[in-house]
Amino acid sequence: MSIAFIRWNVDPEIFNLGFWGLRYYSMLFVFGIILGYIFMRKIFVKEGLSQELLDKLAIYVFFGTVLGARLGHCIFYEWDYYKDHIIEMIVPWRGTIGKNFEFVGYQGLASHGGAIGIVLALIIFSRKNKFSLIRTLDYMGIVVPLAGACIRLGNLFNSEIYGIETTLPWGFIFELRHETMPKHPTQLYEALSYLAIFIVLYWVYLKKGNSLPRGYIFGWFLILLFSARFFIEFIKEVQVDFESSMALNMGQWLSVPFILSGIALLIWSNKQRVKS
Repeated sequence: MSIAFIRWNVDPEIFNLGFWGLRYYSMLFVFGIILGYIFMRKIFVKEGLSQELLDKLAIYVFFGTVLGARLGHCIFYEWDYYKDHIIEMIVPWRGTIGKNFEFVGYQGLASHGGAIGIVLALIIFSRKNKFSLIRTLDYMGIVVPLAGACIRLGNLFNSEIYGIETTLPWGFIFELRHETMPKHPTQLYEALSYLAIFIVLYWVYLKKGNSLPRGYIFGWFLILLFSARFFIEFIKEVQVDFESSMALNMGQWLSVPFILSGIALLIWSNKQRVKS
């Protein structure tokens, strides 16, 4: 009996003008930020917070996300190269002008680095604007999974970060990567997981937001999102060669501290509830 798999050969570029092209990944990355902003605005309105404060927060989060994700990829996954090309960690090209110069854009963004970048940006934001850090983290814990789902869909259009071989009927044959066997579409698994986490946390906030102790939502965000990432990694293909000899890959090792932090924050949050 033959099984019909999904042949995936979508061009990552929507269009190309020669000097510039628009990719699905870039569009979905921006769309995720816009969606996050829309829902964050709903939260700010519900909480009686100003538009000006939200706009400041958006700027901090944008730069924290991009810089953190970029530096995270360079340090966690390609340090052997970037340790000798530090400037290329923050500029969108490789090589030397007149020799081997190549404009590559920001290819290589790590979600764990993005998470670290966001947290650091929120710490700075909270200090500069004298606004509760833990309160801001709770709000971000709601909308970040929605943006993460969009980014993983971008990875699907790039035909990257997919899984190992599968016989399941929804396996994808990534023809642009010259694959001939169906692979787990782990980008979709993560996107759907993140979307579900957003729906659950947003629903909890709307129903019980005023009665929840600070840190409760962000604690669950860390546990749920990085646990999903941890388990899905088991069926992902190795992303870089050095992971082949590891019992757990880099993505899993980087997820563990976030999960443990979420558990610790949840315990702390529940203690605050008891005290109050």
